[in-house]
Amino acid sequence: MYKNIKKILKYVLFPFIWFDYIKFNKLKDSRFIFSPKNIYPCIKDKTIKTEFDRHYVYHTAWAARKVKEINPEFHIDISSSLYFASIVSSFIPVKFYDYRPANIELSNMESLCGNLMSLPFENNSINSISCMHVVEHIGLGRYGDKIDSSGDLRAINELKRVLAVNGSLLFVVPMGRIPKIEFNAHRIYTFKQIKEYFSDLELKEFSLIPEKYGSIIYNATENDVDKERYACGCFWFIKK
Repeated sequence: MYKNIKKILKYVLFPFIWFDYIKFNKLKDSRFIFSPKNIYPCIKDKTIKTEFDRHYVYHTAWAARKVKEINPEFHIDISSSLYFASIVSSFIPVKFYDYRPANIELSNMESLCGNLMSLPFENNSINSISCMHVVEHIGLGRYGDKIDSSGDLRAINELKRVLAVNGSLLFVVPMGRIPKIEFNAHRIYTFKQIKEYFSDLELKEFSLIPEKYGSIIYNATENDVDKERYACGCFWFIKK
């Protein structure tokens, strides 16, 4: 049934690329099989500029630069973007822990099973750790985890527990002027909430990725957050 629907949709969308198809067919490129039965219509890509996910491009770029600046012997990542962990592993050894471990094999990178509610590390043992765009999901059941309204706070306490003295934590969550849960996708935090949850750590840097316009704002303020509904807050914390 699903295959039939896909087939029908292909030919429904075919008229949108018909003129380009005719133009290309006239070129008679014999190197490939060129047939209407192999059409794969892509009708949304003729844009003036390349669109991208602002949260995930900017926050991973920010964090990769921070890891390079920190320059640890190795880096621990807890369930952040797999793209981030795999790219950072090109210049720093990375151990990537996830509730649903990824079957990925790369030099300088290990993919392991780990539960953010009970991390497999000793107290004060990790010098460089990241957990980005993750905590807002904990306890909402989205990824098969246990329903827990305080799951995010338990996860934050685990991150603080394992962070070594003078160690760095890169932490990223959605932020806005109003704290809310968009169930079962994520929570959105205020600046005051995150400052309170990490009041025992030193905030070395806070940067903000606005929801719609502009690039990343370095050394952002609470006022910057209060202008947003669903921005992305990037925190660099140090344990003293």
